Amino acid sequence: MQKNETKINTTTLPVISANTIIIGSGAAALNAAVSLHESGQEDIAIVTDNWGGGTSNNAGSDKQTYYKLSLAGKNPDSPSRMGEDLFNGGCMHGDIALCESQHSAQAFFHLVQLGVPFPHDKYGGYIGYKTDHDKYARGTSAGPLTSHLMFEALARDVRKKGITVYDKYEVVELLTEIKNGKKHSVGAIALDKTKLDSSSRGFVLFNTVNIILSTGGPAGIYKASVYPKSQTGSTGMALKIGAIGNNLTESQFGIASIKFRWNLSGTYQQVIPRYFSTDQDGNDEREFLNDYFPDMGKLATAIFLKGYQWPFDPRKVSSYGSSLIDILVYHETVSQKRRVFLDYTRNPKGNDILRDFSFDCLEKEASDYLKKSGANRTSPIERLRRMNQPAIDLYRDHGIDIASEYLEIAVCAQHNNGGLKGNIWWESNIRHLFPVGEVNGTHGVYRPGGSALNAGQVGSLRAAMFIAKRYSTQPPAQDEFEQVVQSQVERTLSITGNVVDCTDSSDFYLLSEIDRLRERMSAFGAHIRNPNHIAIAVSEGWEQYRKLKERIRTTASNSLPLVFKALDLCLTHAIYLEAIAEYISRGGASRGSYIVIDPDGKTHCDELGKEWRFSINDRDDFVNRKILEISLGTDDNVTKNWVDPRPIPDDDLWFENVWQDYRDGNVI
Repeated sequence: MQKNETKINTTTLPVISANTIIIGSGAAALNAAVSLHESGQEDIAIVTDNWGGGTSNNAGSDKQTYYKLSLAGKNPDSPSRMGEDLFNGGCMHGDIALCESQHSAQAFFHLVQLGVPFPHDKYGGYIGYKTDHDKYARGTSAGPLTSHLMFEALARDVRKKGITVYDKYEVVELLTEIKNGKKHSVGAIALDKTKLDSSSRGFVLFNTVNIILSTGGPAGIYKASVYPKSQTGSTGMALKIGAIGNNLTESQFGIASIKFRWNLSGTYQQVIPRYFSTDQDGNDEREFLNDYFPDMGKLATAIFLKGYQWPFDPRKVSSYGSSLIDILVYHETVSQKRRVFLDYTRNPKGNDILRDFSFDCLEKEASDYLKKSGANRTSPIERLRRMNQPAIDLYRDHGIDIASEYLEIAVCAQHNNGGLKGNIWWESNIRHLFPVGEVNGTHGVYRPGGSALNAGQVGSLRAAMFIAKRYSTQPPAQDEFEQVVQSQVERTLSITGNVVDCTDSSDFYLLSEIDRLRERMSAFGAHIRNPNHIAIAVSEGWEQYRKLKERIRTTASNSLPLVFKALDLCLTHAIYLEAIAEYISRGGASRGSYIVIDPDGKTHCDELGKEWRFSINDRDDFVNRKILEISLGTDDNVTKNWVDPRPIPDDDLWFENVWQDYRDGNVI
């Protein structure tokens, strides 16, 4: 790694040259760095705006799941079966599904070796349980903080290996070059946030052969979000240079607490807390679910099932299913402008029609589960203490005692199944740019719970394997790099000069613009989507982006990161809305974790009214047989292509032939 300086016009900038920089510091990013180092490529650096600030280190659930190949018990499993299950979730490429399954055990045991405390029995069997969209009990967990423990273990290894970390460096632009008709990533522009007041305004250039982008999902585009506030995403800077996005329509939404952002899945629901709403001042308390369920048995069982059928799924709305609750919470909070809470101190209470909660009213699945767990106790908090005391401790550690206070909730964005396109080595259409983790859209429509953690580890491993084998050269000489990127850097510096030199604005303007796009995305691009409104939302989104580029201002250079973040989020949300509009225009109906309102659809709950009618896609519908790819061209022109999912490979597995290919170096 080399450090020098260059002068662009009149500004002197640091230049850091390395084979590979890894942008981000989540579990996928750290695994990429560790895997590169272990493969012999040590000319690398991690570049992050906030060490440990992403979702991996700051998110979880009641029992955060890691999805892996079954490694214990009598259930027959194989990488082929796991790949088929991932592929059958819809809109996922079969070769990528196979990669995620084939490397599953390798990635999992790497984490075990690093010290992540996944449970095993006395014989060494890493036991599992069934998660959503899973029939082989492949889920495992190290508790509510599985991904945090993964981050900690990988971070220890990063420090042990002496891998360079540039903390408080926010990458704001990716630099490219056209070679042989293909666009290549050649570096990046970052802001050193400790030097924003310097003459260079903190700008730093990175001269690279490869960039591994691991900045997570675009969490910052939603108002109702369970992502940690420190996680916003940087998808826009990749879209800006022409990186293709796929499946951008597919995000997941679920009930979460909003004072402390946390997913309320699993035992948080299985203990059957009381749901109620109030007006904005906390008055007029009302158990609103009672108005929509025919009896307490259906109501309480739906709450229970919300636990392991979480997140929102339109297929689980009919017949008073668990996902009806998500719609009712949305209706109460968004349509009725009320606040909704969970109460763990008391059981659900009935009304003139519904009886109060009791165990004998539960349907058999819920009743048997709670009894078998020894949780047939008098109140939700007592049931939770029996089943999952760490779930209570977690909130207490964040200043909330759910044994005595209510949890305010909403239906929140919690994961992006779509993202940037990558091949089987996680390389995007921009050569030498490798999106890994949630920013890579490998997951399809119905991913098994916990598969994202596996995908992040496998994708970062495979990117490292490819780089170490095929892209291991030294970065170009500095003068060659400068010649390629000078005009791109000049453009960024000139725009920045105009922004900061203005003295008639404030950060309030930037924050209000971000709030506007977040409100738009949560209203029109979250789990409730209305075809009558989406075209207007798309138009407003692009108009806001154009005006931001023309008018964005701040009075201080220390607000430059916020300037770039506002532009990045605004572009990202506009393209996501474009994808949703394209999907609906092709006849796309409800699927995954969202409903598309359809006046000619089915009334899934008579009590909700006709305005909540929707249809669910048939398996063979056009949108289910294709994957939507979307990209940005010159002058902000958007290109949309519907491509066929690649099937699962059926390659020759004869050992001697594979061994020959491996020895000849033909595998990578």
